[in-house]
This record gives sequence, C-alpha cells and structure tokens, in this order.
Amino acid sequence: MLKQYHLRDFRLRLVIYVFAITVLGILLVGSADAEYQNQQILGMVLGTGAMLVLALIDYRIWMNLYWAVYAVNLVLLLAVHFFGESSGGAKRWLDLGIRFQPSELTKLALILFFAHFFTKYREELNSWKMILISLILVGIPLLLIYKQPNLSTTLMIAMVFCILIFAGGLSYKIVGGILVVLVPAVLIFFTLIMQEGQTILRGYQLDRIMAWLNPEAYPDIAYQQLNSIIAVGSGQLYGKGLYNTDPSSVKNGNYIIEPQTDFIFAVAGEELGFIGCAAIILLLALIVIECLMIGKNARDREGMILCCGFGGLIACQSMVNICVATGLLPNTGVTLPFVSYGLTSLVVLYMGIGIVLNVGLQPKKY
Repeated sequence: MLKQYHLRDFRLRLVIYVFAITVLGILLVGSADAEYQNQQILGMVLGTGAMLVLALIDYRIWMNLYWAVYAVNLVLLLAVHFFGESSGGAKRWLDLGIRFQPSELTKLALILFFAHFFTKYREELNSWKMILISLILVGIPLLLIYKQPNLSTTLMIAMVFCILIFAGGLSYKIVGGILVVLVPAVLIFFTLIMQEGQTILRGYQLDRIMAWLNPEAYPDIAYQQLNSIIAVGSGQLYGKGLYNTDPSSVKNGNYIIEPQTDFIFAVAGEELGFIGCAAIILLLALIVIECLMIGKNARDREGMILCCGFGGLIACQSMVNICVATGLLPNTGVTLPFVSYGLTSLVVLYMGIGIVLNVGLQPKKY
C-alpha cells in the first residue's frame, strides 16, 4: 500500500496553490458570514489530513476496488433517498454522526470508477454497446442525485463524465456525431420547456432560466443574480476591503442570499475587486494545469484519466460558478471549488488532490 516515493516527485506547487486559495476562501467566507468561518477552517484541517494520507496510498488500490467504490457510492445515495435529511426543500444530506452530502462524494467516486473502467475496456470503448453500458452506469447515480432534487450536481457530473470518456479514448468521429445530434437536441429542449404545462423541469428550475433570459419580467427571481453583477462591478480595481462595514455594500445590505456559498465570487468582486477576482481565477487555473501536467506524466492510463477527470471537475465547476455570478449563465447552485463554504465539498476536493499527488509520486519512467 505504502511505497518508497522520491521527494523530488512531490508536486509541492500544487499543495501551495490549494492552500493559498483555501485561505482566501476562508477569509471571504468569514467576511460573508462569520458564523461559517470556523467550519471552513475545520474543513481545511480535515481535508489536509485526508490529502496527506491519500497522497501516500498507491492510487491503483482504488482502481482495483473500483466496483466496491461504485457500490458504496450507490448505497449512500440510496440512503439519502430513504433516510436523508431535508433542508430548503431538498433531501441531500446524511447524518451518520457526521452530517455530509453524498452527492459530493459521487464526483470523486465516479472519477475513480471510470478511470479504471475506461482503461480496462479501452479497446471496446468506441463500440455503441460499451457507450450504452457507460451511460447506464453513470445514469443510475445521476438519477438518484436528480431526484434529491439536485440538478446542478447532476449536470456537473455529466460534464465530468464527458471529459472522462473523451480522455479514455472516445473517437473524434463519435464526438462529432454526438455534437451534431446534441446541438439540435438542446434547441428542442429549450423549445419544449417554454411550453405551458411542461413537466421536464421543476417550476423553480424553469423560473431560473426564464429570469436569466428576461430578468425584467422576473424581478423577484432575478434580483440575486443582478445584485451579484452589481457587487462584482462595484469593487472596481482594489475592492472595498474584507470585513468592511460600508452601508452601500450589496453584501452588507443582505441583497444576496447565502453569499458564503453559490455567490462567494460576488463577495470577492466587491471586497477584493478585479485584482482579487483575477487572483482566484489564476489560482484555480494553476491547480487545473498542475492536475493535467501530472496526468500527462502519469505512469499509466488510469492515472492520466484520473487527473484529467479531477482537473476537469475543478475547471467546469469554477467556470459555471463564475459565469452564474457574472450573469453569463442562469443560476445553477454550483459552488466555487476551495472558496465557497461547504465542509463535505472542501474535504472531497482535498481528497481528490491527495490522489492526484499520489499519481504524481509515480511518474512515467523514461
């Protein structure tokens, strides 16, 4: 399980980037709502411990246990369905002595599972039979997450799955064919959800899309996203400063609900300005690049897919969160990695970094 690793292969830069953005996140969470700051610090402490442990455990152990990882994940998601705790109209949490959100664990579990699955069946991956099997395997947990309801996480995992199957070796011809079908399918989807009495989306999900397309007609729903845009712009170059008491502040005026989670980037824009927002984007980009570079030098295909999947998760989640905060996408409820408040999310992200670090400790031999 534990091997003799060389210190020179340890990607210290990645750890520094992760610590830097987490500390920045802790400061922003404390400024948004001081009540949650200690929990975020606890998340960093627990996450660091998990990261260091997983960095020393050979990642191929998880590859060999890939069906067990998949099964345990399904059990947890089913447990949420039958025994989960509800909050805000959604049943997403389990309390097993520690309250956590299994859908966050699903992100890491499916990356581990498909890293091995796509490697094992690499020669058959471009057959429609294997593509169908893959879709069924990812579809089961996605359906359970969607039923919570948690559309944002469902879409995020679907995006990561696309990255994983492409990294696994899916043919460009098939990718092109899927895009040819997907573009008109999206147009048809938007046409259908605009119809009166549609049952595809829940009422609040449709309202968010409509408020994004036409905010003037839905002021009660669009106000949070509009206020977020105002907050980001009001910070200008240097921002108003952390923990400021400016009465004109969008955050201080409570114009953004739960600013410590989905709209933490609005707090960053208002209090740290363009420089602070640029620092967050740069750190996230550097983390993603480090994951991809480690994957490029991985000793095997499993390690490469794993790093691409985890780097892709951080990239996609960051892009969606920032686009929502700046009005480029409808409100989805996706958090900003390492920055937004969320104990389960933060610990799982650190766990993923730990596994990526272990891939880096076993580089390709030239």
